[in-house]
Amino acid sequence: MTLSPAARRFAALIALVAAAALATQVVASAGASGGMPLWRVVWRLMRYFTILTNILVCVTFLRVAVTGRGPGAAWGGGMVVWIVVVGVVNYTLLLRSYTGLQVWSDIGLHAAVPLAVLGWWLIWGARGQTWRAALLWLIWPLVYVVYALLRGGVTGRYPYYFIDPGAVGWDGLMLWILALAGVFLLAGLALVALARRF
Repeated sequence: MTLSPAARRFAALIALVAAAALATQVVASAGASGGMPLWRVVWRLMRYFTILTNILVCVTFLRVAVTGRGPGAAWGGGMVVWIVVVGVVNYTLLLRSYTGLQVWSDIGLHAAVPLAVLGWWLIWGARGQTWRAALLWLIWPLVYVVYALLRGGVTGRYPYYFIDPGAVGWDGLMLWILALAGVFLLAGLALVALARRF
């Protein structure tokens, strides 16, 4: 299905906001790194689920804007679930007080982009998701957890305290993974319910 010009413009805006927030995060992190090379700043940022998921959003909606074709029901729904959970987890578990550019990158990555993606999906997103889609949408978070643990095991640096075995122990890590999987699953089920209702 070819999207309307309004849908394409909104998709372009989402891609632009995501790209601007990511760029602002890179600049802010570079400024606080004490002269670290830019490639190392970017490499360090690539350990975060927030950054990786916003990149997925940026690429997805740039493609929508350029081609005029929306993401399929499975991928589009997954994008909504993943990026909305990014915002929810940030504002419930990770919220900190920021200054300078970090304020703007935080708002962009954790609030503006998730709300915009949800809004786009509510208006133009493909429907037809089944209840099994909520299980399918667990794949990306689980792939990320494996990546983060492997990377942390090599570098000794974990992106979040709740997936740091040294901070919460292996039993605690398993509980956190189950809890977060539950959050993603509930978000997925809620999205399927919305898709069926509308």
